[in-house]
Amino acid sequence: MIRFAALSLALAGSLSATSVHADEASVRAAIKTLVPNAAIESIADAAMPGYSEVMIGGSVVYVSNDGKYLIQGSVYDIANKADLTEQRRATTRKTELAKVTADKRIRFKAKEEKFRVTVFTDIDCGYCRKLHQEMAQYNDLGITVDYLFFPRAGLNSESFNKAVSVWCAADKLAAMTDAKNGKDLPAKTCANPIADDYALGQKVGVNGTPAIFTDDGTQVGGYVPAASLLERLNSKQTTGR
Repeated sequence: MIRFAALSLALAGSLSATSVHADEASVRAAIKTLVPNAAIESIADAAMPGYSEVMIGGSVVYVSNDGKYLIQGSVYDIANKADLTEQRRATTRKTELAKVTADKRIRFKAKEEKFRVTVFTDIDCGYCRKLHQEMAQYNDLGITVDYLFFPRAGLNSESFNKAVSVWCAADKLAAMTDAKNGKDLPAKTCANPIADDYALGQKVGVNGTPAIFTDDGTQVGGYVPAASLLERLNSKQTTGR
């Protein structure tokens, strides 16, 4: 995930300025000056007059339309008490997560499903294992858990290879549980989505595991106990936040 150096900005004048359409070339040039290899995904008008919203590798930054200033951080709509930056991230996550079909996920399905979440996981991380140990509780509360892999050590690491072995096992669910319990799995290889999962995690801004996302792209936590997760999901369903 791309990270920018902290920049000190004076915003008062910008917030009161008349809105103008972005000079996209200036915005792109400004980003490339800071991060030459930045892969810019989109540029759109920002809620703040005089600024453009730029999506880069799952991150949202704001660049003045003349290309002089960059803001890194969240923009809040005070009147509506809404985090506009997080809403934009969620929209992007929703689109990207929807592209992952069921056959590319390892699904622990609730018998009476009320909610479904996507969890980016690492075989070896402690809180990922803690979450998995409570899988029966999530399922009993009506929460289906779809796993995608995010080996934090990166491609071709030990945790990456363990993920491949889980995916290539005859019984993926049993293999996942065994791996989460620290059992050594037979090393296996086959066509697998692990590298794609890892790239997707980077694109949607995963920076730690576990990372739990709802179908609308909202991140509802890292590790969250089953009862607390159900409470958050119910609250979100009621309030839309």
